[in-house]
Amino acid sequence: MRIAAELRRRISSGEFAAGDQIPTLPALSEHYRVSETTIRNALALLRNEGLIETRARAGTRVRQTPPVHRMAADRYRNKPGAPSTPYTRDQGIGWSEYRLDKKFERVAATPELAALFEGEVGERLLARHFVFYDNDQPTQMSTSYVRWSDVEGTPVADPIHEPWPGGTRAQMASLGIRITRITESFGAGMPKDDEAQTLRIGTGVPVLRYTRRHIADSGRIVEVAHPIVRRGDTTVVDFVIDLED
Repeated sequence: MRIAAELRRRISSGEFAAGDQIPTLPALSEHYRVSETTIRNALALLRNEGLIETRARAGTRVRQTPPVHRMAADRYRNKPGAPSTPYTRDQGIGWSEYRLDKKFERVAATPELAALFEGEVGERLLARHFVFYDNDQPTQMSTSYVRWSDVEGTPVADPIHEPWPGGTRAQMASLGIRITRITESFGAGMPKDDEAQTLRIGTGVPVLRYTRRHIADSGRIVEVAHPIVRRGDTTVVDFVIDLED
C-alpha cells in the first residue's frame, strides 16, 4: 500500500503522464528494495483503480484519464439544432461521435419493475439494453423498459431505429404520448464484474447507478430505465432548485 501510494502520487503529480510506461518490475523492485511480488500487488491496486493498464508487449502504462462530464439539470428539455439526445448533450459530443450498442427483448415485469411502473407483476415489457459510446469509449450502460402495449408494431420496438434523435421523450411523442415529468433516483457503489468489463474500468472505480422514469401527462409511467450506470469518478450531476420567497 505504501508503494502504491507513492506511485499514485507520482501519477497525480504528472511525473508519470498519461501514456508513460511505468518502470519494469525488476527496476521497481530494486528501487523500493522489495520483492517483485510486492510490486505486483502494488500495481494491482493501481490497476483496480483504473490508473494504469498492462498490455502484452506494451508493458504497464498510465491510463488516459477521461474528462469529467456534467449531467445538466435541463438535459431532458427539447432543444433546437442538430440531432441530439440527453446523452450526447451530457457528453458534449455531436451525432457522428455517438455510437450505441443495443439489444431488445420482451420480458415480463418482475415485482421490482411492477412497483416502478406502478403496474402489475407479469405485464409484458420491452427491455432495451444499451451501451453508450463517446468516440468508441463506453461511458454509460442501461436497460430501458417500455410497456409492450404502447410500442408493439411501432418503430420504437425496432432496434434499427436506435439511436433515436431526441431520445425516449421523442419516441413517446411519436406514439402520441406526451411526457410531462421525469424522475431520477441516484445511488453509488463499486462496479459489478459485468459493469467494470463493459465500461472498461478497474474494479476499484466506483459507479453511479440511477433509475429514471418517464411519466405521461395522464400520470401513467411509460418508461423505466433501471439501472443507468456511469463511472462515478468522472460524472458530476447538477441540480437546480428554484425557491419561491
